[in-house]
Amino acid sequence: MQVIGLCRFSYPAIGGYQIQHETIDERRRYLYSPARLDERFRLFESSTLPCIREQTDEDFEFLIVIGNCLPKERYERLMDLTAGIRQIRILRREPAQHRTAMKEVLNSSRKDPDQPCLQFRHDDDDAVSVDFVERLRIAAHDSRGVIERNRTVGIDFNNGFLARFGPDGVRAKPIFNSLLGVGLGMYVAGKCTQTIMSFTHNRIGRFMPVVSFPDAPMWVRALNSFNDSHQARNDTRELPLLSAEVENEFVARFAIDQNTVRKIHSTG
Repeated sequence: MQVIGLCRFSYPAIGGYQIQHETIDERRRYLYSPARLDERFRLFESSTLPCIREQTDEDFEFLIVIGNCLPKERYERLMDLTAGIRQIRILRREPAQHRTAMKEVLNSSRKDPDQPCLQFRHDDDDAVSVDFVERLRIAAHDSRGVIERNRTVGIDFNNGFLARFGPDGVRAKPIFNSLLGVGLGMYVAGKCTQTIMSFTHNRIGRFMPVVSFPDAPMWVRALNSFNDSHQARNDTRELPLLSAEVENEFVARFAIDQNTVRKIHSTG
């Protein structure tokens, strides 16, 4: 079954963000501000890319949607960072209505629309476990009774970590959180044109069955000053530095290395 992941990297959509802007130019100025892009690149390089690179199941596509107006030097840096990961495909798009644009991207990437597929969404500052794609396939197989009776089914891995990345490394604590967005997948039947981006992630259970898997930590949700979520952006809770045991778990499960994080977040 085809597996497609979708990541917006500062794509200037009309809608699709909790932070509102009156015009596309205003949204571009916010998304492309040097301080914001510097932070997004640091997080993308230290959290998202390692786990995508190290997936145990390599049979998937990871689509990164950007605006065709992303500054040239930033576009070139993105291309350089992702060049060695064959699953990644970078798609440049004109600013457009968020849901319409994302639906077009996902549906046009289906190799055979008559066949079912699995989809997942991913923010550019988060991480998933290195066995996420593998577990997504297993979860779909284990949920086949529900899948046979529905055109769409949510697959939610609700066990993970809240984390902050910085010059001192990763600070994190384990949490359970349902329908967070990160670690959320969706089965889509053949001939069905709905996509995982057709629904607000925390409301997806209103439109389809959702099967939850809480058994292992499957994601890292990054807290930072440019989170789109107001709650995450203003979250002031204290997070502890990783213990030696959890530090090893972050390497094994997410390919996140403390020394690499310190190095990336100490520059720029």
